Amino acid sequence: MAILLTTAAIAFGPPRDAHAFCGFFVGKADATLVNHASEVAMARHDGKTVISMSNDYQGEPKDFAMVVPVPVVLQKGQVHVGDPELFDQLEAYSAPRLVEYYDSDPCEVTALGAAARFGAALSAAPAAPMQRAANARGVKIEAQYSVGEYDIVILSAKQSDGLATWLRENGYKIPAGASAALAPYIRQDMKFFVARVNLKEHQKSGIEHLRPIQFAFESPKFMLPIRLGMINSSGAQDLIVYILTRNGRVETTNYRTVKLPTGENVPESVRADFQGFYKAMFSEQVTRNDMRAVFTEYAWNMGWCDPCAAPPLTPDELRALGVFWLDEAARRGPVFAPMMYGGGAVPVTLTRLHLRYTAETFPEDLVFQETQDTENYQARYVMQHPWSGSANACPAAKNYFVRLRQRKIKEAETLADLTGWNLDSILKKAGLNRGGVEQPWWQRIWQ
Repeated sequence: MAILLTTAAIAFGPPRDAHAFCGFFVGKADATLVNHASEVAMARHDGKTVISMSNDYQGEPKDFAMVVPVPVVLQKGQVHVGDPELFDQLEAYSAPRLVEYYDSDPCEVTALGAAARFGAALSAAPAAPMQRAANARGVKIEAQYSVGEYDIVILSAKQSDGLATWLRENGYKIPAGASAALAPYIRQDMKFFVARVNLKEHQKSGIEHLRPIQFAFESPKFMLPIRLGMINSSGAQDLIVYILTRNGRVETTNYRTVKLPTGENVPESVRADFQGFYKAMFSEQVTRNDMRAVFTEYAWNMGWCDPCAAPPLTPDELRALGVFWLDEAARRGPVFAPMMYGGGAVPVTLTRLHLRYTAETFPEDLVFQETQDTENYQARYVMQHPWSGSANACPAAKNYFVRLRQRKIKEAETLADLTGWNLDSILKKAGLNRGGVEQPWWQRIWQ
């Protein structure tokens, strides 16, 4: 349930090469299914949770299935097939962004504090025989139904070996180590949501890709299972979770939640490869935190944005994602009129969390809490364009270009610190050197 990262720049598409999932994929017969990339959105308020899962995998829909632990038995009315475009809108709205500023003409007489002007964000089986076989393995079929192009079975089990054996006997090729991974959830008396594609219904729909599965339930547990997903991947996995809540920012309670560096000025060269910069920056922060932290990439009231990488979601779009607490009257008008007409907040906060993890660094499932923190935050990086005039234009221009050179060196140093890239290489690429600029004393100690 993840993608690695995205940017706000319209020139770059979101990379989809991450590996993560709440449960694990199971393939019938010899189907080769690799857990490739997926996303998850959660709407949570007053003990009620709606989870939307968008799954991307390598392989054909034929015989695809997934297993996800859930805290309660889900009835048919609690399961829904969603719209994949909603994930695109969530991603675009909360994406890390690069913004532009432009230096003013130093020769002009300007008001104090108007040295730069703000620019826009870059766009921007029969049931009875199946149950008899299940009983023999200590497995109980709690519910069975179809929703859209998915056939769904809700299972409970007394032991993990019996559940794993039942899955295999019913034609699923489950990953090695599944029994051990299933055991903790069985001890917690959790149920297992098993969904597979109904090929006939899938073909009838005319939709090429699998649509998101959504399910709603009540439980005091505000958590997301990630341990089963580790079965499908041999290395580190990336996970992005979009969480919609009534009031404040969401954080994890069993792992450190860290806000990424933000507001840093970076060289103009970052514009050409913001995606590469962000990937390097995130990897560097993961390394510095020993791959044991959950990073906040975005936390903002859905009523507005500054700058806006994409418009906030409308009330209807939020409701489709499970935001059930919106006032019905608000759905009949232009939604975020508060933002468009200079109004205030709405009762929805979006938190975007990103983690990279292994079984060793994240041995527990994610447990969340909604905080009282309503301060807006975004992973945002600043590119300052210099004035294009001449140093001979006026006395102030000469001083401007002296300060500009120092600023560019500082931006290069910031880029090196954020990403771990070689500073001399960054300076060389920018046609700069540090001659005449004294290094900070701590950089000279170990050179």
